[in-house]
Amino acid sequence: MSKYKKKMLAMDILIALLLIVIDQFTKFLAVARLKGKEAFVLIDGVLELDYLENRGAAFGMLQNQKVLLVAVGVIFLTAICFFIVRIPDEKRYLTLHILASAIIAGGLGNMIDRLTMDYVVDFISFILIDYPIFNVADIYVVVATICVFILFIFVYKEEDLAFLGKKEKSDR
Repeated sequence: MSKYKKKMLAMDILIALLLIVIDQFTKFLAVARLKGKEAFVLIDGVLELDYLENRGAAFGMLQNQKVLLVAVGVIFLTAICFFIVRIPDEKRYLTLHILASAIIAGGLGNMIDRLTMDYVVDFISFILIDYPIFNVADIYVVVATICVFILFIFVYKEEDLAFLGKKEKSDR
């Protein structure tokens, strides 16, 4: 493994850890300040902070399916880790490293909740469009995933993404 690859993987770990700390801190605040109370209105008719214990997955699906959700989470996180290790040792892939780290942080942030409390703490309610309540980890996953798709569609060319396919034999 090259020195650059080791540096990038260390950066990935640090970014993920920092984002997990931020996620867990916001959830701690939600429990301390919002649990058992009325929603806190940030922007009337648009955005509120409203405590919810989500025992399911996205949009409340798969309620009380902890084992399944943890298993799927482990598979998902393993796939993202595999992706990170395969990213070429070039600076033009720095953004992919950062986005993958954010996706991992979001997945781990919610998995920590699920493993320690049997539910995920959600508290951000975008009521303007009656969107399901979510949390900071969810934001990491959704925004980073959208950004990855944008990169794949508009920035990287097909040959830039060859690392996602079969590993080619090297003449080295």
